[in-house]
Amino acid sequence: MLQSMPQISLVAAFSAGLLSFVSPCVLPLVPSYISYITGLSVEQLTDADERSKFKTAIVVNALLFIAGFSSVFIAFGASASFIGQMLITYQDHIRRIGGIMIIVFGLYLLGILNLNFLKMEHRYQFRNRPAGYLGSFLIGVAFAAGWTPCVGPVLGTILLYASTTDSLLNGIVLLACYSLGLGLPLFLTALGVDRFLAYFKEVRAYLWGVSTVSGVFLIVVGIMIYANSLTMITSFLEQHGIGWTLGQ
Repeated sequence: MLQSMPQISLVAAFSAGLLSFVSPCVLPLVPSYISYITGLSVEQLTDADERSKFKTAIVVNALLFIAGFSSVFIAFGASASFIGQMLITYQDHIRRIGGIMIIVFGLYLLGILNLNFLKMEHRYQFRNRPAGYLGSFLIGVAFAAGWTPCVGPVLGTILLYASTTDSLLNGIVLLACYSLGLGLPLFLTALGVDRFLAYFKEVRAYLWGVSTVSGVFLIVVGIMIYANSLTMITSFLEQHGIGWTLGQ
């Protein structure tokens, strides 16, 4: 049940999705992804009048793209949780090993460790955009199946944590929160590409800091998972009236 999962872990999963969105491998490509799935040029997307003519198509295609990668991520979460359940006897060991691996991911993002296997990309590309709304869904699936190296460690962290949860539903919910963190800003961008580009010009010089923030985030989460302290933090928040109740 959801009650057995620390609520702070849902916030962490959502935050991980946001970090994936603003990562240097994803953020600069967002307008191109939106242009590809909608069949509209970036110039059309940034023109308010043109964008209003195709608003329904933009909204539907963006939602189907998000549904595509969300379905894959959620399936990953369910699989990780299922495997963890099969190895329930060894979950304390899995948790500690997972915590160490997450710390390693964080050190990689900080540039302290050089892990060549995390630099490998497996992108599935369509020569021609698949037709119709189904095409947007398939492109979302392809995006998820071939995530870039700087998304991999963050996503891998959530999957490792999902493998330590005590039910299949918890793994699904964790990855749904991650997908929401990644998908919500993407959807908002689809509704206003011009505003996104204006903000992007201001922040692109600071994108290098995203890897640093992500690395620190993963190291902190890794230490907390290794020490099994997420539950302690949730209890503290609830005792001070900060927490919230799920699954009731």
